[in-house]
Amino acid sequence: MSSPKEKAQELFDRYETLGKDFTRGVSMKEFSKQCALIAVDEMLGEILENWYGEYINIKWEKERINYWQEVKQEIEQI
Repeated sequence: MSSPKEKAQELFDRYETLGKDFTRGVSMKEFSKQCALIAVDEMLGEILENWYGEYINIKWEKERINYWQEVKQEIEQI
């Protein structure tokens, strides 16, 4: 797991790169879509990074993963 400082820099860098693309003619819709996908990927990454598989909350964890995967699919269709 990265430190809070490292994660902050990573997120900043991802959005900064995306922002540079936006200024090169990427539509606001595409920019917003990519920002939303970054956020969902962060959520999924956090869940999967902490996945223990055999503990009490298996069903709850799987539901969370499925939920965020469905959110990602819906964003991709926008």
